[in-house]
Amino acid sequence: MIVVSYDFSNDKTRAKFAKFLTKFGRKLQYSVYEVRNSQRVLQCILKEVELVYKKQFTNADSILIFRACEGCKKKVRRYGYAANEEKEVVIFE
Repeated sequence: MIVVSYDFSNDKTRAKFAKFLTKFGRKLQYSVYEVRNSQRVLQCILKEVELVYKKQFTNADSILIFRACEGCKKKVRRYGYAANEEKEVVIFE
């Protein structure tokens, strides 16, 4: 599991980065995404940050990327809506 948290002072940059992250994962909170855990995805995100966003940073901007191992992922506690996202759903019509 990879968790990406970000904060940009520029609304346009923030929206662009959020749209970029939706390609790889789902939104957990306003500026927090859970991203598929793969080396390829991680490298793609890091490359995008380095090539596009890093040069736009101000002292008020930040991106944090947390990578959790499979053992750590099992320790995550989910409550409310987040708890249901991990369950498989079967729909009968």
